[in-house]
Amino acid sequence: MPLIDSFTMTPERSFASDNNAGAHPQIIEAICAANHGHVVGYGDDPYTARAIGKFKEHFGADSEVFFVFNGTAANVLGLQALTRSHHAVICAEQAHIGTDECGAPEKIIGCKLIAVPRPAGKLTVEAVKSVYHGLGDPHHVQPKVISITQSTEIGTVYQAEEITSLSRFAHEHEMFVHMDGARIANAAAHLGLSLRQATRDLGVDVLSFGGTKNGMLSGEAVLFFDSRLARDFQYARKQAMQLASKMRFAAVQFETLLSNDLWLDSARRANSMALLLETQVRKLKRAEVVYPVEANGVFVRLPPAAIAPIQERYFFYVWDETKSIVRWMCSFDTTEQDIHDFVAFVADKLR
Repeated sequence: MPLIDSFTMTPERSFASDNNAGAHPQIIEAICAANHGHVVGYGDDPYTARAIGKFKEHFGADSEVFFVFNGTAANVLGLQALTRSHHAVICAEQAHIGTDECGAPEKIIGCKLIAVPRPAGKLTVEAVKSVYHGLGDPHHVQPKVISITQSTEIGTVYQAEEITSLSRFAHEHEMFVHMDGARIANAAAHLGLSLRQATRDLGVDVLSFGGTKNGMLSGEAVLFFDSRLARDFQYARKQAMQLASKMRFAAVQFETLLSNDLWLDSARRANSMALLLETQVRKLKRAEVVYPVEANGVFVRLPPAAIAPIQERYFFYVWDETKSIVRWMCSFDTTEQDIHDFVAFVADKLR
């Protein structure tokens, strides 16, 4: 039998996105276990009650929790609860709400996003102050929300004191803090903080809690840490077509993720694989890691001519075509062998 070049075979795992990973086996098992008999729909079931209970264990008994289908809905509806159409949301230039949600915040909420250029992907109080103006002037939108992403779109992580400072400024100026927590588990794991310590305790008012990128099949959640902000949210969710009829299958995923530290174990795994990938990539002569690796993403500058040949076998995204920067993401199911095989292939194409 002729030998088969292993590099000609499509790999089982890619480094394009943690969205491309499958669901954690424990999540699948939980869904299957919930697929028995009939329960009341739209969230009036014991699975949803238990899942909400898990969130309250992690974030506080007075937290208000609502499940939605995807991250765009979590962000848009969370921001909608905090704003009116004459308000503005201040965010980093790279923020997902401004670059990858097809204008959904502007269309559905009707308010303006003020995107601030941030080389490291993180807002600061000074950066917010630079666009905080026009107060009381009817010709200008009124800043109402500071929206941050944790971890950021370039894989950096806000330190606790950075979020505390932003929250203090926001609350002193009658503003709110929204956190896009699509990868909050990865950030909390990096910081060594509990989910509450990494969010609510730092002054965050509304959290978009990500599950899909951390091993769930589907589903995100919107958390309010002041029940007054959640007033009428159940109606907004329904109007936005985000109320699941068979809610138990979303709820049981959250219950499983938030039990026995599955959220933390999965995030730690993804983070550690990203660190291993960074270590291996730094050994390559024609590859440059361009941002600190603090969560589960590695951003690398490659020779432009090398990108397409690598993509022939491994799918991934070009983050910045003008600078030849690519993004490689690790997930809960990335293995050390995956890293070694990938880096060996990249090294071969860089020769």
